[in-house]
Formats: sequence, C-alpha cells, structure tokens
Amino acid sequence: MYQLDHPWLLLALPAPLLVWWLLPPHRESSASIRLPFFSQVAAAAGVRPTDGSVVARRSRLQLLCETVAWCLVVLALARPQYVEPPIEKLEPQRDLLLALDLSQSMDVKDFPSADGMTLARVEAVRQVVTTFVKERSGDRIGLVAFGDAPYPLSPFTMDHALVETMIMDALPGMAGPRTSLGDALGLAIKMFDQTSVSEKVLIVLTDGNDTASRMPPLKAAGIAKSKGVIVHTVGIGDPAATGEDKLDTSTLEKIASTTGGRYFFGGDQAQLAAIYEELDRITPENQKVLSWRPRVDLYQFPLLGAIAVLSGYYAIAGAAGMLRRRSPS
Repeated sequence: MYQLDHPWLLLALPAPLLVWWLLPPHRESSASIRLPFFSQVAAAAGVRPTDGSVVARRSRLQLLCETVAWCLVVLALARPQYVEPPIEKLEPQRDLLLALDLSQSMDVKDFPSADGMTLARVEAVRQVVTTFVKERSGDRIGLVAFGDAPYPLSPFTMDHALVETMIMDALPGMAGPRTSLGDALGLAIKMFDQTSVSEKVLIVLTDGNDTASRMPPLKAAGIAKSKGVIVHTVGIGDPAATGEDKLDTSTLEKIASTTGGRYFFGGDQAQLAAIYEELDRITPENQKVLSWRPRVDLYQFPLLGAIAVLSGYYAIAGAAGMLRRRSPS
C-alpha cells in the first residue's frame, strides 16, 4: 500500500494563493522619460499624473507548469512511501536449560531400550533428549554438563542443531567421575541471570547423588526459587544402589517441589521418552510475535517531476524567445 508519512503538509498547497491575496505587489519608482517641463505639459493637457506600473503577465502555460511543480514539491515534502507486506518475527519468551549428568556412572550399560536391548545410560539419554530439543523450536535452549564440576556446553541459543551436536558428542566422565548437582544448579542460576525472558526452566537429569558440590543442592534450589527458575528433575539411576551410585530421589523431589517443578523417574527408555513428552506438554511454547512493515521512500519521484516540469517549461520559453528575436520584423 501507499501512504504519506506527513499528510498534514498537504495543507501547504494553497499557500501561493494566500501569499498572492495577502501580500501587495512590490512597487519601485523608475523614470522612463525625463521632461523638465512635465508638469506644465500635463496641466496644458488637462490630465493629472498618477503612478503607473508594468506588470509581467504569466501565460496560461507558465501558470499551469508552476502550479503542477508546486503541487509536486508539496507532495514530496509529505513524504510518500510504499509500505511493504508485514514481516513477522517470533521472539522466544522462555529460556530452557538442560543440565545433564555426565559422571562416570552414566557409562553403565543397564538401561532397557524400547526393543528389549540394554543401552548405556548416556546413549539412552542422547536419543531422548535430542528428540526433545528438536521439538522445542520456539525456545532458546542452553546446555550444561556436570560431573566433578559443571561446565556450560552451549549458551542459550536458537541454534538447536548446535545443541543436538553437543548432546550427541557428550561422553561419560568428560566432566569428571563424580556428581556435583548443587554446583550445576548454581551455574544454571548464573546463566539465567544473564537473560531477560519471563520464563526460566531448568531440566536436570542425573543418575546418582551429589558427591562433589560445594553448594548444597537444596540451598541452590532455594536460590533458584527466589530467582524465578523452575527446576524439573529427572532421575534414571538405581534408588536401591549404595554409595555414590545410589539415586537420591528424596533430594530430587525436594528440589522440584521447592522451585515449582516436578520430579520424574525413568526406569527405561520408554519411560524416559514419556517423561520428556510430559515436559513438552507442561512447558508449551511461549512466543511473542513482532511485526514490522518495511517502508520505501518515494519522495524523490515527485521532486524530480517538479524539476522536470519547470526545466521543460523554461527551456521551451527560452527557445521561443530566441526565435522571436531572430525573426525579421
């Protein structure tokens, strides 16, 4: 569509008429014939001298061209524009952070797959979490791996292919053999502090209990709650194990309940996939639609038209005047 950015400037169209009507013509005295006895001649002729003037009359063509040029100049000042179709951009309103336990115990090959085989825990996690990331097209996703200490593998990004690559390349023990769940929560809180979205969701997956953190997990959960971070916890280890390999379900449940999240237990790959389907359901996409319509300025066309009209008229008038002067009387 076409529009004028400053349509109120069209009020200037009658300005020349107002100037002609309100301002008197310029007067200037100029002697054409000097007669020392002019007053006597005028008295003898019985006339009374008055002021006279020579007014250059505009031709109809000149008046038309100047009127058209003025209208085009005012139109250019009103800034005509072509408004293109709207361009819409989806802006995510949620940051989703995945914290994956990559301690050495994730290499244990005891996780039942959907086809009855047993997989290493990390392999089952790779398949399920990668599928989850593919379905979260509207969220910025970040990735943290934790073992002896937490490490950010990917900042919050819409480049989900990068996150998927980082997940598939994750290896057990790459962050150390132990589990630092509390420190992983602390790192997640710091990452969320650098974002400005309204919803902040952390999904923690672990198969053991905290054995290496400097910050207690429950204290970190309290800080997360104060920062508005919702933490969902997923356990895939063995609750009946002993020592470092035991899944601390009690702590995971308290972390989730403290922050307003939920705790899930995945006993096999099918259950783990169902957990992430549930997480996908309870955290629906939340996006803000930004619309922008590009505008192309067109003022140069009426301005060039005004210049062309005046230039054409004066070129024709000048040529006609030269021909009249050269023609024989």
